[in-house]
Amino acid sequence: MLLYEDILTGDEMFSDAFPVKEVDGVAYEVDCVMVSVKAGADVDIGANPSAEENEDGPLEEGAQTVNNVVHSFRLQATTFDKKSYLAYLKGYMKAVKAKLQETKPEQVAEFEQAAQNFAKKIVGDFKNFEFFTGESMNPDGMVALLNYRADGVTPYFTFWKHGLKQVKL
Repeated sequence: MLLYEDILTGDEMFSDAFPVKEVDGVAYEVDCVMVSVKAGADVDIGANPSAEENEDGPLEEGAQTVNNVVHSFRLQATTFDKKSYLAYLKGYMKAVKAKLQETKPEQVAEFEQAAQNFAKKIVGDFKNFEFFTGESMNPDGMVALLNYRADGVTPYFTFWKHGLKQVKL
């Protein structure tokens, strides 16, 4: 199993236990679902629910509905307006570029071009995103973007590919 960590903060962001797809050579989209959890209960990491479970039934007492990626990796919700997100993104991209120059200099040019184009897509669809930081809530780290597929129901996260490192478990 692969765990994906933020290269700037070390926060665990997601794992390959969830459906992961690379997008435009610069981002990963990670499918997620809303699950019901009780305090102290096992965490659902994306496997198919049991046939005996009543998915649409009422929540058990003390249970709450959560996003399985948010819950599993203790991501923290945060907020941005467009101006503050653009300011954050500029600093974040600069930090990722500096880290790449140290560790993978051959990827810097690819990252700069692809990230600029992908950032334009994000800004163009800004109103549809929810924002999450890693568990440490370090403001210099990655902000994951939560959006919904065309059906308006299926959630997915977008993570910056070059801002992550893979750790084998």
